[in-house]
Amino acid sequence: MPEGPEIRRAADRIAKVVAGRVIEHVEFGLPRLQEFEGMLSGLRVTDLETRGKALLTHFDNDLTLYSHNQLYGRWYVVKRDRMPKTNRSLRVALHTATHSAVLYSASDIEVLTADELITHKFLSRIGPDILSKDLVPQRVVEQLEHAKFQGRKLAHLYLDQGFLAGVGNYLRSEILFEARVNPNLRPKDLSPAQRMALGEATLDISKRAYKTAGITNDLERVALLKEQGVKRSQFRHHVFARQGRPCYECGTKVTKVDLSGRRLYYCAMCQGVPA
Repeated sequence: MPEGPEIRRAADRIAKVVAGRVIEHVEFGLPRLQEFEGMLSGLRVTDLETRGKALLTHFDNDLTLYSHNQLYGRWYVVKRDRMPKTNRSLRVALHTATHSAVLYSASDIEVLTADELITHKFLSRIGPDILSKDLVPQRVVEQLEHAKFQGRKLAHLYLDQGFLAGVGNYLRSEILFEARVNPNLRPKDLSPAQRMALGEATLDISKRAYKTAGITNDLERVALLKEQGVKRSQFRHHVFARQGRPCYECGTKVTKVDLSGRRLYYCAMCQGVPA
């Protein structure tokens, strides 16, 4: 599933061809949304916004197209009338005079009024966006210290969109490694220094993933590994998807565990064994 950085990068690509432009024709592949085609066609896109893993396309009549890629959704940006060659099911197509932004395979799509946007079942309950310009490490610390989050293991907490919006599987493992905290610990088990380390790692890793199209490893190390001919799948992350391979920091083999069907990776030496 695409995580916050991937959705933000998709929004950037889409914005280049639709932001501030008139959408000559809107097309929906889901019958329940086809009544909105006439309402949105001919309108101008005023802004594209991401909130965690959700993408919001705002139109100049105060309607907003909400989309969540879920596991299989994918946005493409193409020249007008040059649709992608794919077996995926078309869900949304936004056609300007020169380009098209098209979404395939996703099903969590809605057209919302301003009031519906405020009360939306997903948007109204998510926590701070990991890529928000207003998010600072101390705000993450405040979330960690909140009573409803203090007793939960970090391994589970960091996938809760109500805690922080935009974190998924790979970011979870990488943030916890960067902060050098064990995934079995709870916020209430952490020292103030560890909570601040988590706050800083959350921002640093999320921003790095956004800027580099998903790379979370140390960038100087990445450059060196590239020169050595190491494949992207192995230099991309510190620990994620590197089970059984030596930790780049200490040489200990990276551990993989499955928690509720989701993969988590960590270094037992660097991240310690919880008391």
